[in-house]
Order: sequence, then C-alpha cells, then structure tokens
Amino acid sequence: MSPTDATAAGPSDAAGDPLAPETPPDDAVLLTARGLRKSFGENEVLRSIDLEVRRGEVVVLIGPSGSGKTTVLRSLNGLETPDGGILSFTGGPELDFAAPISKNQRYALRDRSAMVFQQHNLFPHMTVIENVIEGPVRVQRVPKARAIAEASALLDRVGLAEKRDAYPFQLSGGQQQRVGIVRALALRPALLLFDEPTSALDPELVGEVLQVIKELADEGWTMVVVTHEIAFARQVADEVLFMDGGVIVERGAPADIFTKPREERTRRFLDRILRPLD
Repeated sequence: MSPTDATAAGPSDAAGDPLAPETPPDDAVLLTARGLRKSFGENEVLRSIDLEVRRGEVVVLIGPSGSGKTTVLRSLNGLETPDGGILSFTGGPELDFAAPISKNQRYALRDRSAMVFQQHNLFPHMTVIENVIEGPVRVQRVPKARAIAEASALLDRVGLAEKRDAYPFQLSGGQQQRVGIVRALALRPALLLFDEPTSALDPELVGEVLQVIKELADEGWTMVVVTHEIAFARQVADEVLFMDGGVIVERGAPADIFTKPREERTRRFLDRILRPLD
C-alpha cells in the first residue's frame, strides 16, 4: 500500500473528522492471525497464536509479564517479524512468515496500524505539534497545512490545545501519553495498538489516559490493548485474551473471563491481580 493509499484508507477523508473511525459493515473482520510463532534464541515467546479482530472491536490482552503480549502487538505492527504463521488485513496485506518478509511488506503492516507505547517515545527536540505531524507529513505525504489543522483538532479533542507549542519535558507523563495517542490517531490507522499505556505513569495520572482510550472505544475505534488495568478492561473490552507462556490460554467476554474463568492458570493470575482490590 502506498502512503497515499494508506491515508485514503484511514478513518476519515480530508474534510472529515480526524477522530472519526472507519464505518464498515457490522462485524467485518479487519485482522486475522493464524499460528504466529516467535523465538528469541532458545526462548520461544509466541507459540501458535490465533487472533481475529473485527472492525470496531476492542480486544484486550492480559497475562503475566513475559507471556508474549507485547510481542503479539509488535508482530501486528511489523516491529517484529514472526518466525512462522500468517497475518492478514482485510484489503491487504497478507503475509505468510514461512517465507522471508521484505521491508515493503513490513511497511504495509504499519500503514494499517499505529502503536501507542509504554514510554511515550516523543521526540524531545520537537514541539507537541511537530511530534504529531511528523508521521503524516514525512511518511504519508500529507500536506503540512492539512496535517497541522488535523493535529490541532486532535489535540483540542484530548484537552491539549494549549500545549501544541510545548516540548515534551514541559508536559506531565499523562499529557505526554495523550500526545502519544494523538500522534497515533493522526496516522488515520485502521487499527490502534496500545502496549500497557499507563504502566509508566504515576497513579494519579492513569485515569486521564484511560478516559481518552475509553472515549475512543465508545466512538468505535478498533483496538488491541495490552493492560494490567482489570477494571478498565472490564469496561472497554469486547473480548479478553489471557496469555501465559506464549500461548492464549483462554479467551472470552469480559464477564466470563473475570467472573467465571474456565482455566486454572487464568484463575491463579486473576486471584493475584484482584486480591489486593478486595
């Protein structure tokens, strides 16, 4: 997919709301992964992961540290190349990792999705507005004036309009993470990926970031979210996947996973996470 096509495939057109998600037919499948495997040396991190994400759906991955959750996200975004399996987006690309993957094929994955990282990853020498427009202008070849207008609207939407000319060091951690979310939205992705977006924040700043993500879910954005925030997962998830040891141990609706998990490994994990909340 070309940068022009990637822009056209995003949630809205040039005259539309840059925060409006795609409006495809109900229950249309956006992403399918089959048999994804990944090892780092002798450490087998992913063991035949199967995953399906429908447009407008929020899939939440939970599980202990080291279970492979982040590697799944990075594989969906082309930041990691699986050792095997098949990954396909409706309308392309479709990749079979049994064969070598080219740089262009990895870029095609990144055309369809955008990642929000744990540590913000903002460019420290750029202002907020410069950070947000960097991808649209340099990668997608969006005209700068249009990129600035859309970025300004997005910043206003998350309550950061007055921070557009600030530098990252002048922002709180929660504000930096909201800028990270806006930067992802500015790419007009079909799929938003969140890798524990509140794990690096002070507790009093967690709520402001989770509220933005919840509002995006309510607006119909398609997301895959890795989080340890169980109460948040209960609120936003359409499907919850519990991972452990590089496999999906259990999957289901939040009400089922969090109140009546079938698998003993799931129950043990939730007991450890939820007991301090009782």
